[in-house]
Amino acid sequence: MNLAILEAALGSNPDVQAASELRREVEPIGEEAAGVDLDGDGALRSKVTELRGLPARYVGGAAAISVRRFFYPKGTEFLHSVRYIDPDQPSLLSARMKELRYSRKAEDVDDSGTINAYAEDAEEKNRGWPPTYPGTPEVGLINDFGWQLQGFIEDTHGRLRVQTLEEHLACMGCHTGIGATVDQTFAFPRKVPGAAGWRLQDIRGMPDAPQAGHADPEVLTYFRRVLGGDEFRSNDELLTRFFPGGTLDEAAVLRAGPGGDKDLAWLLAPSRERALKLNKAYRALVLDQGFHRGRDTVISPPTNVQAKVSDESTHLEKAGRIYEDGRLHLDWSPGLRAAAR
Repeated sequence: MNLAILEAALGSNPDVQAASELRREVEPIGEEAAGVDLDGDGALRSKVTELRGLPARYVGGAAAISVRRFFYPKGTEFLHSVRYIDPDQPSLLSARMKELRYSRKAEDVDDSGTINAYAEDAEEKNRGWPPTYPGTPEVGLINDFGWQLQGFIEDTHGRLRVQTLEEHLACMGCHTGIGATVDQTFAFPRKVPGAAGWRLQDIRGMPDAPQAGHADPEVLTYFRRVLGGDEFRSNDELLTRFFPGGTLDEAAVLRAGPGGDKDLAWLLAPSRERALKLNKAYRALVLDQGFHRGRDTVISPPTNVQAKVSDESTHLEKAGRIYEDGRLHLDWSPGLRAAAR
């Protein structure tokens, strides 16, 4: 029941302002166990599948903890594995791990503290100061938002080792300085509503849903704006499939959208040949232990990157290529939820 409340607090449509007006499909739960009417119908039922509004507090042993929208309670923990691509597994996930990442909400930070943390982060960037975090690799680093993070990565023999301080700073950058997160995290607010979202990651049968507030599917929007299938625009396989002659074939991409005959796996999964090449390229990175150069795997040197960065304008704003409408939440309207099952 507490996980259902947390799902509603973090994953509900962010455009709905009043907590009392929130609606969130959840896995079947029994209200009688905690004596809380979560669907607002005035009765305690043995099975409800929708939360209407948010209770003031969590239930059971967590009854003293207040429910804060878009914030996890103190003590929340995540354990996340990063894996190789296994083309022989339907889920594409290998048994072998590249990384294991752990995070814990060590401290509660109130609204004013959160605002101050963002302001201080912006001030540090304006002054050109590098970020600093208390902690060590042996116990993890902690940011100003109350999150303690620790990561493990492959050594040259393929065994997981504690990341170095420098490697930990890469984790802190994403979980501290990116404004598109929800309480400095990514995955849970994007969860498919209800029981269907509690399975292991599997994009088979899942449509390319729009971001909240967007009309077009997320991957289609990404392809339009990036003009390629990845940040380096070096994924030749996707370029060949969806950018014939250098022009995006939107009709083909929309086949994976709502109501289409394809899914995200068809849209994004690499061929067997490319998957094995990506694994081989990352294995070379592991043998070199050169993670300070980044962890994104490329099969060949990318050509669509700047060889030298200057302080001159990128001219993206003048060209209308700066976008500030990105949303972490996805639009899981009833039709899309049914398709994701």
